[in-house]
Amino acid sequence: MSPLSTSYLFAYNSLQAIGWAFALSRILSSFVITKSVNGAYASAGELICLLQTVSFLEVVHGAVGLVPSGVVNPLLQWGGRTHFLLAVVRQIDEVQELSSVFITFVAWSSSEVIRYSHYALNCMGSCPYWINYLRYTAFIVLYPIGMAPGEIWLMYQALPFIKKKHLHEHLFNGLPFSYYNFLRIILLCYPFLWLKLYLHMFKQRRSKLGKHHEKKRM
Repeated sequence: MSPLSTSYLFAYNSLQAIGWAFALSRILSSFVITKSVNGAYASAGELICLLQTVSFLEVVHGAVGLVPSGVVNPLLQWGGRTHFLLAVVRQIDEVQELSSVFITFVAWSSSEVIRYSHYALNCMGSCPYWINYLRYTAFIVLYPIGMAPGEIWLMYQALPFIKKKHLHEHLFNGLPFSYYNFLRIILLCYPFLWLKLYLHMFKQRRSKLGKHHEKKRM
């Protein structure tokens, strides 16, 4: 990889790590001050929407070969999270104070601080083993927490508001189903799509951590 590409990836991943760390600090500060989980979106929601939208660059990175991640898995993750944030949470004030938002944001922020720090340090060729271990271990707990009591439960709770407000109705004009029904289908498919990403992470874990253990034995 050229020095210019390495410098760009280091800058991108460092800024994302700082952004997610700041979002996490805002969420936890709000929780400590108010003794409530209801302020997660108010404290960091817009920042998280921005960080998540910008992360589409990672799909581009894979598409042009800047990183070996490919396109499908990054696109699935980006699409799922961005839809959750911009099409549901950001559009419905009534769900923004639900505990599911707090759970999702804490799980996402924690995992992203680890992930982007890992990527940035790898660009410099100086990633310590404990960061590498966290990158390929913390997801085991954080991903299911962010998915089940976080994303899926919140979208389920949002369904009555979506139906009442006829949310995104204009986008589905001429189609035989509404956004409300579309989201119900998404909720049925979501666990299976998520499981694909989750199992992919376990495959990566075996590959990355297994290499370290082999080196130690040698």
